[in-house]
Amino acid sequence: MLTNLKPQESMRKNDDYKEYTLSVREYIIYCFEGLMLFGIISYFFYRSIVALIIMIPLLPIFLKTKKKELSKRRREELNVQFKDAVLAVSANQKAGYSVENAFREAYKDMAMLYGKESHICKELNYIAKGLDNNVVLEKLLYDFAIRSHIQDIMQFADVFMIAKRSGGNMTEILSETADTIDQKISVDKEIQVLVSSKKMEQKIMNAVPFVIIFYIDMTSKGFFDALYHNLIGIVVMTICLAVYLAAIMISGKLVEIEV
Repeated sequence: MLTNLKPQESMRKNDDYKEYTLSVREYIIYCFEGLMLFGIISYFFYRSIVALIIMIPLLPIFLKTKKKELSKRRREELNVQFKDAVLAVSANQKAGYSVENAFREAYKDMAMLYGKESHICKELNYIAKGLDNNVVLEKLLYDFAIRSHIQDIMQFADVFMIAKRSGGNMTEILSETADTIDQKISVDKEIQVLVSSKKMEQKIMNAVPFVIIFYIDMTSKGFFDALYHNLIGIVVMTICLAVYLAAIMISGKLVEIEV
């Protein structure tokens, strides 16, 4: 019976937190950043404007990677905001509000904490409007969970749905859920602090090959001339570029730890 409350698909497809839409300003900035990166690669590995022109079609892939990074960052922010929202809902319910009204009141707390344009305020506002239109709270929360693609929110929606229908202690459930999410976020922050130095080392090592090439090129003119503007040199530098990109991907995976 509980599955009947779960929407088969999100009621707000356009607000999927895994899909990030670049603003005009962001699009221009990241296009310029991508072209700068391609320009650096084409200079150091090929010394040819033709290489830059060939790389331009790869710009959509670069933008897609940026959108993934921004989407992940947005979901991390939403997860932290959601934890605070659950704490606010729990406090409001302890103060005597019903669960539905506790969510309505939580909007005011989150607006003061994060601003009305924050992700969590937009979601709480949507939940309040849904409640005003007689949409059950469980369905609104589950719709939010689907769009968020965040495990903590999805688990909360499931637990909330079961507890609401089975008459569980909502105040205790909300409090324990907020504590669990808070502990998980705290552990994640501790891990990020521990690996932050390694991430910095990774960024430095990513730049080292370019620094070495630039230094040798400045101090020993013509040292790399044999590697440019000929077939063998192009093949060798392309292999070097492939190895370099593979090393970046592997090092990025090594320092990316998720809780």
